[in-house]
Amino acid sequence: MKRLGKKDQLLVGFTLFSMFFGAGNLIFPPGVGAQAGTLTWLAMAGMALSAVGLPVLGVVAVARSGGLDALGDRVHPLFSKVFTVAAYLAIGPCLAIPRTASMSFEMAVPPFAGPEAPLALFQLLYSLVFFAGALFLALRPEKLTDRLGKVLCPVLLLLIVVTFLGCLLDPLEGYGPPQSAAYAANPVVQGFLDGYQTMDTIAALAFGIVIALNIRARGVEEDREVVRCTARAGWMAGLLLLAVYAMLAHIGALSGGAFPGATNGAEVLTNLIPALFGLPGSILLAAIFVVACFNVCVGLISSCGEYFAKLFPVFPYRTWAVIFAVVSMVIANAGLDLILQVSVPVLNVIYPVAIVLILLSFFHRWIGTLQYLYPVTVLLTGAVSLLFTLRDLGLLPAALGELLGALPLASQGLGWFLPAAIGVLAGALLSLAAPRRTET
Repeated sequence: MKRLGKKDQLLVGFTLFSMFFGAGNLIFPPGVGAQAGTLTWLAMAGMALSAVGLPVLGVVAVARSGGLDALGDRVHPLFSKVFTVAAYLAIGPCLAIPRTASMSFEMAVPPFAGPEAPLALFQLLYSLVFFAGALFLALRPEKLTDRLGKVLCPVLLLLIVVTFLGCLLDPLEGYGPPQSAAYAANPVVQGFLDGYQTMDTIAALAFGIVIALNIRARGVEEDREVVRCTARAGWMAGLLLLAVYAMLAHIGALSGGAFPGATNGAEVLTNLIPALFGLPGSILLAAIFVVACFNVCVGLISSCGEYFAKLFPVFPYRTWAVIFAVVSMVIANAGLDLILQVSVPVLNVIYPVAIVLILLSFFHRWIGTLQYLYPVTVLLTGAVSLLFTLRDLGLLPAALGELLGALPLASQGLGWFLPAAIGVLAGALLSLAAPRRTET
């Protein structure tokens, strides 16, 4: 049985990190640092749980389960198909892929263009080049380790380290006081919630298929060894994410002290980095965003293309990759704000269900024969998450909205937690009262 060598394992870990680390990952940690100030490291402890721990567990869970479809089948085959398609579309052409082009464009072009520049035309040309390059790499998904792991990931890490070292050499005013009441009151919880917004847990469920493909392309064929290598790649990517998040949080905390009032991570970076490096700093920041967003775009096109090629084999992988690249380019130019209005509510329903599936998978050895546990838990989690989303959209009666608001942790965006726990208990009791099935 062939095993993956240390060098190849490291490259696969770099590849997975590159697929994770995009615009949101660049923005949230410095935003946390700026808002938390002197409480930054408490806030980062919370963020590490949701933005690093859960995604790593997601990669491991999918690898151990034999794929996202197999994990979803533990609830019901129909649920598996619907949930998986919704997850891939949400992190693919409906939101995340177009955002990679839109966000990198905003950071790389307008700051250097004049006030009269035709930005709409520039964005069209930029997106054409951006998606053409991403599609070129994505057409050979088994080669991503050679292209992302060996080249683009080290470039991205180098750019971030240079920025971090610049902040160490010139710390400006030092850390400022907390600028957010939520961080001042409970930095760990608020950091956890801000990390929750990166949506990397859903991406983790999708990336496993491409990582496994890259591992097999290096001669590893035995399924158990592929699972082990995928899990190791998840832990390596998690350690890299944690290190980079720590550097970005430090940068953000310094920015909060020197330029108080920033409301998001993008503003934090655009304030601080040019102040440290001048025009070269602005170019450096633009390069970081372009490389990070490009890496994620390639990974998402590959992941979505691989899944849909298996689900709808009437079109081969390359056709699906072209479709996703073209659709994403159109959406990126049509206006991301409208897409966010549609996609964010969908993600708010999917994300709690993804967390529950991941956590349950690590207890499958003991709960696999409890036939109603997965369905009841996921049903209650998804139903309550849907109700909260409808409430936020103003589509529920006021009385029902107030009832939902009374649930524990509802004000922190975790109102689904108690229903999920009740689902575990109810599902277990129902299963024990019914004939057991063979564990799958």
